[in-house]
Formats: sequence, structure tokens, C-alpha cells
Amino acid sequence: MEFNSLITNCCSSQELKLKDEECERLSKVRDQLGQELEELTASLFEEAHKMVREANVKQATAEKQLKEAQGKIDVLQAEVAALKALLSTSPTSPTKELQPGGKVPFKKGHARNKSTSSAMVGGTMDLTVMQPIVKKCKEADLSLYNEFKAWKEEPLMDRTCPFMKRIYQEDICPCLSFPKNELAAAVLEAVENNTLSIEPTGLQPVRFVKASAVECGGPKKCALSGQTKSCKHRIKLGDSSNYYYISPCCRYRITSVCNFFTYIRYIHQGLVKQQDADQMFWEIMQLRKEMSRAKLGFFKEEL
Repeated sequence: MEFNSLITNCCSSQELKLKDEECERLSKVRDQLGQELEELTASLFEEAHKMVREANVKQATAEKQLKEAQGKIDVLQAEVAALKALLSTSPTSPTKELQPGGKVPFKKGHARNKSTSSAMVGGTMDLTVMQPIVKKCKEADLSLYNEFKAWKEEPLMDRTCPFMKRIYQEDICPCLSFPKNELAAAVLEAVENNTLSIEPTGLQPVRFVKASAVECGGPKKCALSGQTKSCKHRIKLGDSSNYYYISPCCRYRITSVCNFFTYIRYIHQGLVKQQDADQMFWEIMQLRKEMSRAKLGFFKEEL
């Protein structure tokens, strides 16, 4: 009896030992699985945060590019409108007089209106019908025209050739001369590199871009002239995140120079269809006239 009881106790002890070992093994497996689950959860959270950050960066970049593209579209639309206006004109040779409508040129001296004789009453004459007929004509500076023809043979964009040097001295530099000298020089460089963009002040930067942007001047102060003016537009130079508020007069001066550079770039790239040097010359003279008017402050402010 005692022997049987001893055997039973030994079997029970053996079973308990096996169960303890099984419990210990299962406990280790549970701990290992728990640790792996925690690591996997942390990895998933990290990956999710990374994806969210990348999506935010892509969204910020896309919205910034969209805003810059809208600004460039506004500038290009203004340039296209100016070029269409120029191309719609019919300039003549700089060495000949303009004869509009294909009429026969007048002879020298003042011509008298045919209705003059009927306007004579009692020895008096209606002066309104005796106005002299004035011919519209264009006469070019031959030295400038020759400089243009030499430039047209090899249209360079730098200011070293005589033709461009003259226009820089007489039109471009005076037109882009502002009290804020450093900013004016940066504007000229951006215009030359075709990296300047103009946009209405109503296009505010997005929230996460505005934190890194610097706005110079303000809606009531021009960054170029330093004067207190109503600034409806602002400019950005190249890849810089700085915005500069500009008055309507400064904007007109900048766009008139941009229109000139746009046209000579077309000539430089061979995009101007007409090959008539006289027509190109007079279109450039019209662009110079616009720069002169802008320099003197003659502009029509947009509502």
C-alpha cells in the first residue's frame, strides 16, 4: 500500500514538474509575442507618421508651385497682351515716311481744304477749315538703326554690344532706378534672368509657407520707392520666399522693362515670325516709348 502511494506521489510530482515547465515555456512565448507586437505597433505608428509628413511636404510644395505658376501666368498674360498690341500695329521703314491708308503723299507746303471757298462769308474765313494738313511720319536715328541691324545679325542678351548698351543707359537703368538701390539691382537681375513674378496682393501665402516668408513693404507702403502708396501687387525674385509690395507706378515701370526683354528674347530665340528688320526696329522703339512713359510716371492705374 505504501509502495503504491509512493509511486502515485512520484507520478504526481513528475506531472507537476512537466506542467510547470510547460507554463514557463508558454509564458516566455507570450512575453516574446507581446514584445514583437509592441515593436510592430511602434513601427507602424512611425511609418504612418512618416507618410503623413511626406504627404504634407508634397502638398505644401504643390500649393507653392501652384501659387508661383499663377503669378507667372499673370505676368505672361500681360506680356502676351502687350505683344499682341505691338504686332497689331503696322510700323514702316525707319528711312521712309509713314503714309497711313495707302494714300498718295502730299506735296510740299500747306494744302488748302476744298471746302475753304464755301466757308468765306463777307471777307471772313472760318479758321476751323483752314487747319494745315500735318503728315504723320517716322524718322529714325540712323546710328541707332545701324546698331540695331548689327545686333540683329547676332542678337545677344548682354549689355556689351552697342545697341543693348544704349538701351540700358537710356531706358532700362533709368526705368528701374528706385530709392531702394539694392532691391532695384535685384529686380533688374531677376528681370534679366526671367525669374521675377508679379501677383495681386489678394493671393496670400498658405499657412505653412507664410511662416518662412518675409513680406517687405506693405499694402500701404511701396518696398521700392519707400513711399506711402496703395500697393495692389507684390513681386518675388527667383526662388526667394520674400515678397515685396509695389505701387502701381513701380509695377508699370517693371512690366514695361519685362515686355522689352520678352520681345528681344523672342528675337534671340528665333520665335519672331516676321523677318523684316524695319518692323522689328519700330516695335522695339514702341517698347522703348513705353519704358520712357513709365519712367516719367505716365500710367493708367488699374481699378
